[in-house]
Amino acid sequence: MNIAIIGATRGIGLAMAQAALADGHVVTTLARTPGRMPISHSRLLIIAGDAQNAEAIAQVVEGQDVVCDCLGTTNVTQTITMFSRCAENLAKVLKPEQLLIAVTGIGTGDSRGHGGFLYDYLFMPIVLRRMYADKDRQERNIKDNVARWIIVRPGFLTNGPRTGRYRALTDLTDIHGGRISREDVADFMLSQAKAPRFIGRTPLLIY
Repeated sequence: MNIAIIGATRGIGLAMAQAALADGHVVTTLARTPGRMPISHSRLLIIAGDAQNAEAIAQVVEGQDVVCDCLGTTNVTQTITMFSRCAENLAKVLKPEQLLIAVTGIGTGDSRGHGGFLYDYLFMPIVLRRMYADKDRQERNIKDNVARWIIVRPGFLTNGPRTGRYRALTDLTDIHGGRISREDVADFMLSQAKAPRFIGRTPLLIY
């Protein structure tokens, strides 16, 4: 399978690249700074480019079976548009048969209010407000303009190992937070790339 990953130099994207390569797939990544990619492999192609650039997105999407949007940022103090712009660019070039798996997070869409008291009433409105406003725009762009999509909403991320034991929830009744390792998010994404069961849905991943 041909799998493209946007945002693969660290975090969930890097874990996804490693998992896909270990599983025998051909992986194409888009990186603003290719030299920051910490792994190399005969089945790994790194394309230099910015996810906010339409031509770069078109290049990385070409010929792929699955496209994984794993963009992340540590810049939470300024206005953020990278998530929604990437989604707009993807919507323009993805073909109906291609599957988009996009990572957002707990607090987007109808998962807002399910992060626990401190997260919902302190971190979200004060620290993460700008980032999640753009993640909301990202999700709307995907839902409105992409034919085949899965939006993955991880809980609070950890650097723990892959366990393969987690919950993918679409009913958030009585859910108030929860953790998940980046490795297990990648495990779920790869499982959906191979045999998608959540097309058109927004599973929350937690232990």
